[in-house]
Amino acid sequence: MRVQHTPHALETFPVYSSAFLSPTRLAIGGGGGASRSGVKNKIRVYDVSPDRSISLVDEFELGKDEDAPMSMAAHPETNTLICGVNSVEEQIEKGLNENCRVYMLKEDKLLPSKTARTLTNKDLEDYQRVTTLSLDGTLLAVAGTHDISLLSFPSLEPLAASLNIKDAEIYDAAFSPDTLVVATSANLLVYALPDASAQKPSTSPLVLQHKVPIPHYFDATQKSSYRAVRFHPHDSTVLFALLNTIPQRAQKSKVPARQAYMALISLKTGDVITMRKLADKGSTCFDISANGELLAYGTSDCTIGIMETKGLTMLVTVLKAHDFPPTTLRFNPTASLLVSGSADNSIRIMSVPSKWSRSVVSRGKLLAIAMIAVLLAYLFQHLFNELKLISTS
Repeated sequence: MRVQHTPHALETFPVYSSAFLSPTRLAIGGGGGASRSGVKNKIRVYDVSPDRSISLVDEFELGKDEDAPMSMAAHPETNTLICGVNSVEEQIEKGLNENCRVYMLKEDKLLPSKTARTLTNKDLEDYQRVTTLSLDGTLLAVAGTHDISLLSFPSLEPLAASLNIKDAEIYDAAFSPDTLVVATSANLLVYALPDASAQKPSTSPLVLQHKVPIPHYFDATQKSSYRAVRFHPHDSTVLFALLNTIPQRAQKSKVPARQAYMALISLKTGDVITMRKLADKGSTCFDISANGELLAYGTSDCTIGIMETKGLTMLVTVLKAHDFPPTTLRFNPTASLLVSGSADNSIRIMSVPSKWSRSVVSRGKLLAIAMIAVLLAYLFQHLFNELKLISTS
């Protein structure tokens, strides 16, 4: 099925993060980073029209030598954005990185609200790559490469001691009503959330309930990694996980390409319920619609795909959606729009049909229809030949 989508070139504005403040109000973050490239780092807010055209509402320019907003989450009820933005190098080297930043949109103006320090390792290469709000908007998880913090929102007060994951890189995090799942390169780490009725935040780390390793579907010799994770909004017993893997190279063969897979995993047992290969390239970004019906993914060959959560049925792919791999994907709250962004200075806005799942025929059904058609053709030809013999005898 074809869908309508519109690209928008943004002059000298590489895009790295995005979020929707309402069904038609989009925030994006980007810029040249801390590289002194001359490309300014900004947060922009746009209104999106029914024809997918955009109009700038406001933009907030970050301080000189600060980093670009590399991750973002929105709290639409309060018109609030939470972004991961590194401070200038001098502050990072002193352990004073105000990496977690909150902005409020008041009367169509973006205003800084508060900040928090969660990355204190003085590593100039580290940045807040994960910014995730719980469904009820009261908990915030922010993470760098190896450190993750659980904060209360909107106060940004820590609710537990920060966790340091030494043996793997952190790529994503997701909340259920009672757990925080951290996607790392090696495992999904399932932590129990602190008691909401506790009078004081705990100074102890979160309790690790169990680990979900890389699925046995992949050979132990393959280099596999979790890339992103999302709970189903209406079923916290299952997880959708995006994985990248490099197949084992056969003798005298070329270096194998990275491959992307989507897996539906039982949180309790870690068993794979459904698995689907997405591409012969690595995945870069991922989102699930608020109604729990759709998944969107981006891959390093610049493709954007949408699939049903039920059965992981592929619905549509947009080839060469960007000139560079997509860096961010977001459904709007009503799942009527999907936006993708890239470091190629562009975003693409896609209209999401409301009833397309009914008109989609899976590959399996198409194969069955084709086989039936071949069988009917054979039977018809056989019957025709029999009748011809009878008529000539």
